[in-house]
Amino acid sequence: QVQLVESGGGLVQPGGSLRLSCAASGSILSFNAMGWYRQAPGKQRELVARITSGGSINYADPVKGRFTISRDNAKNTLYLQMNSLKPEDEAVYYCRMIIATGPKGIYTVAYWGQGTQVTVSS
Repeated sequence: QVQLVESGGGLVQPGGSLRLSCAASGSILSFNAMGWYRQAPGKQRELVARITSGGSINYADPVKGRFTISRDNAKNTLYLQMNSLKPEDEAVYYCRMIIATGPKGIYTVAYWGQGTQVTVSS
């Protein structure tokens, strides 16, 4: 069993910053791709940023230059540093990790965090 626990969301003024964290725990052999997604009211969930097991990173165009994804393998934790936040960044943010789990890591499973609300408002 694997759990992802997110933290770091909240209310911030336009132009402000937040740092999201996503800590994984449980039966983890290794990580494949990790990513952050967001879903605004009435909209589909969309990719924000993604990092592969090899360290390749890609960002959605609206967040390029403002958001930074990173990971701490020793802590099994994924981060999203969000700077210069805009009202259009307001959404529930979800982390997603593709994890090799089970005996000898025979299962590759995608797990989602519970979501954390980011509100950008003055």
